[in-house]
Amino acid sequence: MDVTASVIAYFSARQCASQWQVFLLSTALELEDRLPIAERRHFMRSVGRRFGRALPLPDCAKLGDISRAMNEIWTRLDWGWVEISDETDHLRLRHYCAPLEAAFGRPAQDWAPAVLEGVYQQWFEQLGAGSRLQVTQVSGFDAMGVELRLGVPA
Repeated sequence: MDVTASVIAYFSARQCASQWQVFLLSTALELEDRLPIAERRHFMRSVGRRFGRALPLPDCAKLGDISRAMNEIWTRLDWGWVEISDETDHLRLRHYCAPLEAAFGRPAQDWAPAVLEGVYQQWFEQLGAGSRLQVTQVSGFDAMGVELRLGVPA
């Protein structure tokens, strides 16, 4: 492992408070034993929507304001940050340094990021996007981040 990868691994492992690591990893393993991946993703998306309702955004009119409001919440919670770009037919969201691997372990990379889909879906609906536009994960998840998309489903 090179130095950069070692540094990333070191800090990634510390993104989850030690008193929660064993509990959350055990929870993740139970979910993996009991539910197929589609149901785990659905569950985490629902958790994310509840998360978004618990931490609503202030009224925002511009994309920069939305990004700032989201990042104020993420930074306060040590959940990384998001960069949002306006593409031709969708918004591209790149969420960096979410503590999901530290909390749920490497095997959860296939389903834990759905919590971010739920949070962002809730926030964009709260801001008036409506339910026709959907937030979907479009990249794999790793210690650095995950890419999501807000747009009309394909």
